Order: sequence, then C-alpha cells, then structure tokens
Amino acid sequence: MTISFVQLSDTHIREPGRLAYGKLDTAPYLRHAVQSVMSLKQKPLAVVMTGDLTDFGRELEYKHLEELIAPLDIPVYLMPGNHDAREGLRSAFPDHAYLGQSGFIQYEVDIGPLTLLTLDTCIPGESGGTLCHERLDWLEQKLLKNSGKPIVVAMHHPPFTTMIGHMDKIGMQSGVERLKEIISRHPNIERIICGHLHRAIDVRFAGTIASTTPSPAHQVTLNLTEDAESTWMLEPPAYRVFGWSPPEGLVSHLAFVGPYDGPHPFRENGKLID
Repeated sequence: MTISFVQLSDTHIREPGRLAYGKLDTAPYLRHAVQSVMSLKQKPLAVVMTGDLTDFGRELEYKHLEELIAPLDIPVYLMPGNHDAREGLRSAFPDHAYLGQSGFIQYEVDIGPLTLLTLDTCIPGESGGTLCHERLDWLEQKLLKNSGKPIVVAMHHPPFTTMIGHMDKIGMQSGVERLKEIISRHPNIERIICGHLHRAIDVRFAGTIASTTPSPAHQVTLNLTEDAESTWMLEPPAYRVFGWSPPEGLVSHLAFVGPYDGPHPFRENGKLID
C-alpha cells in the first residue's frame, strides 16, 4: 500500500503573534503537522487542505500560511472554507493555477491513480455552506468524464448530520438531496472528504463513505446534546492519511501529531516479549 495523500483541514492561521479566539496560537500546530507529514514512513503524493485555512481570510494570514506550508516538497491542493476568502486565497497563491481566476474554486487533479474533484461549498459572509445547481452540474460533468477512475470528492462542509448540534446549524444548508442522487449513480467514488467539524467522523453516504478530519490544532468538543454550547478543546491534533491498495481501494488512517514514545518491538528473537 502506498500513501496517496494526506488531508489537513481547519488550520485557522492568524497573522504572526495573533491568537485565535484570544487564546490559541495555531501556527505552531500547523508547523508540527507539516513536520509530521514529512516524517511519515512513506512519502505522500500530495496534501489536500479542505478549508478554513485562515481565520478571517486576510492577506497577512495567507502570507503566514504560505510560510508555514513551504517545507512541504509535494503538491499541496488548497480549498476554501467559510473562514476563507476566495480572492484572498487566489492572490496569495498565484502559482496554484488550479484555483482558477474567478468564481467558485472547483478543480480536477490526478493524485496517482486517483482523481480528486473539489467542490466549493462556501457562502461569502456566512458560516454555513451550500451546493447550488452550477456547482453540482460541474460535479456531474466531471464524474461522467471520469467514469472509469477511482474518485475522491472533497468539500469543506460535510453533507451529513454530525449530531453536534451547533455545528449542524452551520453545516450544509442546501443541495444535499441532489448531491446524494449524483453520488449514488457513480460507484467509482471511493470517498467524500470534508473539513469544518474538527473531528474524525465517518458516515455511509449515497453508496460511499463520507468523512471529516480532525484539526492539527483545536477540536470541536464532543457533545451530542442538541443545544450543546459551542466550544473547542485541545485534544490531540491529527490528520488523515489515505493509502491506496488496488484490492481494497482507499484506506484511511488517523495520524496524531506530537512526540509520542515508541516505536517499540513486539517481539525479540522471533518471540513475543514476555
């Protein structure tokens, strides 16, 4: 099995010296995550960043983000989240031609044997997301074009209920039913990968699997009470690693960022250590 790509999401980078929510410097967390990615036993073919790259979509935030991800010597594919600004993202990364010149940031790229299709779910000025007819028409055309290839669809807002009430209120506001119809017609879709939730969540969705990933910084508090308070926690930072194995297809792992003891052997001289 080879590592096809790593998914990083919800980095919420601020200007140098500025704290997210008045408490959290997110920059060192991303710096450590980048180091972790580059230290993986198998080198990924790419990194996919599924939105909320910055906290307010400001020019200096994107400049800081650019500096933090510069050590990555593999392709990095960027997507906007509700905390981002499309034009600010394009201006800050002019060499990322796949971002386009205007309109929605949706693109098709190949990562090894996989084809990545990205959907722009953002509504400027709002926290929730949507998928309009134009965006879904684009997806349908791309899926028809790539009918014989394994597909990963990426978006910021997950198209499913997470049971974390305050996050579902700012989740996908419209377009889900048509998305389900489109996805269900294409069994070659290996996975739908999303951000926004700052947690690892997996759901069966329209004949495939849809998932979210933890943040490399802060996580949304795990509280499934419908009226739970909107809070965050410093649980272990993590990201997803997707490996491709032809017999099984796409296999997902969680990789935790941090200095952990190990690795240690299970066996010595061919025997389980007693």
